Amino acid sequence: MVIATSFVMVLRQPLESAQYAAEAYRRVLAGFGITPSMSRKGDCLDNAPMESFFHTLKTERVHHRIYATRADARRDLFQYIEGFYNSRRLHSALGYVSPAVAERMVT
Repeated sequence: MVIATSFVMVLRQPLESAQYAAEAYRRVLAGFGITPSMSRKGDCLDNAPMESFFHTLKTERVHHRIYATRADARRDLFQYIEGFYNSRRLHSALGYVSPAVAERMVT
């Protein structure tokens, strides 16, 4: 799965952590100029923001929909992420502003 937002350029969640650490997989990522984020053993906080995002995405959108095709799912998820999650949804970790507003405040 690849998701592009204003904060995350590429996100790929592998099926198993062993796959993520495999040399062949890391070579493919490097070939596309992607740097994997790997924390130390036992450091669960590295992926906490993305785990939180996927939880929100599933509970607020995916679990309430039935998609006829992958294209329908992609369109709907893109609309949710770019049309609502990044632009209007308030985030407590950002001081109750949207990611788009938070990004404008930083730049």
